Amino acid sequence: MEQTKPTNTQQARGRWKLLLVLAVCASPLIFSYLTYYVIKPSGRTNFGTLIDPRAHPMPALGATTLDARPASLDAWKGKWIMLKVGPSACAKDCMEQMFAIQQLRSMQGKDMERIERVWLVTDAAPLETMLMRQLDEVHILRAPADAVAKWLPAEPGAALADAIFLIDPLGNLMMRFAPPPAGANEQQKVAHYAKIKKDIGKLLKASAIG
Repeated sequence: MEQTKPTNTQQARGRWKLLLVLAVCASPLIFSYLTYYVIKPSGRTNFGTLIDPRAHPMPALGATTLDARPASLDAWKGKWIMLKVGPSACAKDCMEQMFAIQQLRSMQGKDMERIERVWLVTDAAPLETMLMRQLDEVHILRAPADAVAKWLPAEPGAALADAIFLIDPLGNLMMRFAPPPAGANEQQKVAHYAKIKKDIGKLLKASAIG
């Protein structure tokens, strides 16, 4: 029995239906970006640096687990990801940021389950056992340093390892948080991370996904 080929009108109608479905799926996130960054009620500011997600789509990094199994950040799509990158030698400033990432998630209360924390280790050196125990709440992957550097935009005059990045539930890199200023005391550091907590809280409140 001969099948009837769809007409150009039917094909066009099908494409429009597909685009409408995609628009509906993405609308909660788009709306949250508009309300938070574009419409902006008087007095509202964001502490982190907004990154254009179109310019930095999440790539295939060739990442692996620590025991060399293939892995991908796609595993946590559907959640907000706080991302830290850097070498396996995690010194004092690095450790402070790692602990901050864990606390920033906990401080979101009932929304904490919407957030994951990931560290991309950019070299092949082994991690200290004690360090891994201290970071047992953080997902740790290895990824080639050159692939990570091509993807993530560094703060001018700063290293990638200095920042905390935020990825939205659709896999879009969308925000970068700078570290506390050099020489900051404990009170200033607490105030710094409180501002990051506030940014993340606003995004979670505005977004219906993740």
